[in-house]
Amino acid sequence: MSDDKTVNELLTANRRLLESIAAGDWAAYTELCDPSLTCFEPEARGQWVEGMDFHQFYFNLGGASGPVNITISCPHVRLMGDVAVISFIRLVQKLDGNGSPVTARSEETRVWERREGRWWHVHFHRTVG
Repeated sequence: MSDDKTVNELLTANRRLLESIAAGDWAAYTELCDPSLTCFEPEARGQWVEGMDFHQFYFNLGGASGPVNITISCPHVRLMGDVAVISFIRLVQKLDGNGSPVTARSEETRVWERREGRWWHVHFHRTVG
């Protein structure tokens, strides 16, 4: 597989992952994530989290109510054989509780591993800016 094709495949999978989060689509999220997914993220309050249970709690709360737009800014993909690291800024536009538009920003690094011909999301680090 050419590097350009692989990069496009990874960026498509990464966008699908972010859209599943915004929509609260647990089935799509679990289809993309390795069950032993690890992370550092603000919701974990500085703690390293392993597995899917921590994330499922937030999915059980439901997705965004109202329109959501996700922009992936400045993506950088580094391929290392069957592992890839995608670093980017995620901008999420939505309506606040009063119906006014707001934009949230996070800096993210997502690690993907190719096994048996497909990419699995295996680790991420997300900070809120």
